[in-house]
Amino acid sequence: MSLLESFTKKKALTTAINDTAKARASESQAADVLYNAAYHNYAEVLLGDPLRSETLYNWGFALLHQAKTKTGDEAVKLYQEAIAKFYFCLLLNPSYLGSAINVGVAFMDLARLEGVDCYDETYSMARNYFDKANAIQANSAAYNIACIHALRDEKQACLEALENAKNSGYLPDAEEIMGDPDLDKAKNQLWFVMFMKTLDDTSASDEAENEASSDTAEQAADADAKPEIEPEIEPETQTDSTDEPESPKE
Repeated sequence: MSLLESFTKKKALTTAINDTAKARASESQAADVLYNAAYHNYAEVLLGDPLRSETLYNWGFALLHQAKTKTGDEAVKLYQEAIAKFYFCLLLNPSYLGSAINVGVAFMDLARLEGVDCYDETYSMARNYFDKANAIQANSAAYNIACIHALRDEKQACLEALENAKNSGYLPDAEEIMGDPDLDKAKNQLWFVMFMKTLDDTSASDEAENEASSDTAEQAADADAKPEIEPEIEPETQTDSTDEPESPKE
């Protein structure tokens, strides 16, 4: 592939990614136009280009987010297409973390859309890909696995997965966690309430530590910024040669 051709395809990929981002922020028909434009560019890039894995991932990512805006059979079809793109991305690059996580997310969304039982094969497929993501990067899908355990009311396993996500830096913020429907069975249980409280305590501790660090830095800055003191200059004394010096007072 020539340098010019490679540059052209990279530009097409960048355009497709940007169109996907714009589509996510757009409404209905306008979003569909942008998604379709992105798909066209993804397809162009795939023609004999080494950027196949990246293109397949971003194509799948676009399909996944378009599916979230649809309902019924149309959404099912888009989720299935997204899964196919992530799957082929992993065939080309088995260590592509984003595809491993998002194909699991697509299976989870599809299972929720179809209203299947939490022990259905669709959820099992999601779990398989989350395990694969964790094998690529430890605990990167721990939160997603916690969601599956919560759906199945597997309290201890759910808590352990949440702790793993927290300790590894992969836990979403508290607002997102509380808004996650996959965790609905757990939200009113004492163990979950206590776990969420640890997040509040950690946040408060971090805030206090940051404030203390800021105060220390300000104090150090104040100490370094002492005002300069001008040296005192004694006024010159002019002595009249005709005056005799005063006698000291007794």
